[in-house]
Amino acid sequence: MAGITDLPFRRLVSRFGAGLVVSEMVASQEMVQAKPGVRERAELGFGETRSAVQLAGRDPYWIAEAARMVEANGARIIDINMGCPAKKVVGGLSGSALMRDLDLALRLVEAVVAAVSVPVTLKTRLGWDHDCLNAAELGSRAADAGVQMLTVHGRTRCQFYRGRADWAAIAPVVDALDIPVLANGDICNGADARAALAASGAAGVMVGRGAQGRPWALAEIAADLHGQPAPEIPQGRDFVDMVEDHHKDMLRFYGPSLGLRVARKHLGWFMDTANTPAPLRREVLTATAPAQVHVLLPLALDAHAEMAA
Repeated sequence: MAGITDLPFRRLVSRFGAGLVVSEMVASQEMVQAKPGVRERAELGFGETRSAVQLAGRDPYWIAEAARMVEANGARIIDINMGCPAKKVVGGLSGSALMRDLDLALRLVEAVVAAVSVPVTLKTRLGWDHDCLNAAELGSRAADAGVQMLTVHGRTRCQFYRGRADWAAIAPVVDALDIPVLANGDICNGADARAALAASGAAGVMVGRGAQGRPWALAEIAADLHGQPAPEIPQGRDFVDMVEDHHKDMLRFYGPSLGLRVARKHLGWFMDTANTPAPLRREVLTATAPAQVHVLLPLALDAHAEMAA
């Protein structure tokens, strides 16, 4: 999730325990050419065994060069994004636009697989629209080209995030492939995960928006599925400390000015989790200095943090 799963958030999620965390989508050509802001997003926790780097692009040369670069810096897995529905990504013929040109999609896959020795995975949607449900064809061709795992979001590109993810529509993709397929979309808790697995027959699940404001969600779902003890969810002062530490990590990562702005969406999700009263929420989100935020956070979170679970 571009602008969300940055390194500070992945660090936080990983501390609770997760099978795999994936970097925010990075544009391949821009990263190789080191345009401002992209290389910062590419500080991807290289060397972490449970972290994948997600690349997007439309040109086989540039996506292969980006793959070589991140592998050389220690990336353990490279994920190719062919599922992003954002207009600016699709308008650049990247993301889910590639589902309308499977030949180009396969050239990108082949270029990345040939460029690196680490595992290559693929993220996609059901198709462009309901008249073009070609995830099974794309996944089968990608697997033949060397992709080792496929994640399918249970919506078409034209649905964006409207309605409910159709987990059952992922089943034909699972049936068509010999590699693991993960189900994605609207998976927020253990019950959702079990339902998605039952409907799709997938080998596992990927959680996206369900982790916003709930960095323990991945570990909590995994524990539920495997019958293991659930992670300890911070409450009260522990919840406040977690949010404050995450905010400080973002300020260090982005710098005070940019970090203050980027962190606001995360603070908003944490306050959603804590049921923060609207006036206090506005104060936090309009604060113009980090010190002001840190004064307000205990007031905004502590009284309601016991509801964080």
